[in-house]
Amino acid sequence: MQLKIVAAAAIALMAGTAFAQTPAASSAPKAAATAPAPKAAVAKPGKAPVARTAKSLDCSKQADAKHLHGKPRKSFMSTCKKA
Repeated sequence: MQLKIVAAAAIALMAGTAFAQTPAASSAPKAAATAPAPKAAVAKPGKAPVARTAKSLDCSKQADAKHLHGKPRKSFMSTCKKA
């Protein structure tokens, strides 16, 4: 008798969580249809990747070594590339 009660209680608990975890069937297609595409997959027309010159890469390494970020890095990169 106790085994039947325990089994019934276990089934009732599992059935309740199973229904709570399943998504609504009507909202799943909408979410997939309106989800934005990942940025990596979206290519902007007319915008090709810029090839970096050896001078630019060298200046970037120097800026990294000096731990420059933001406006100071931009200023350093500009003067370094002109030199």
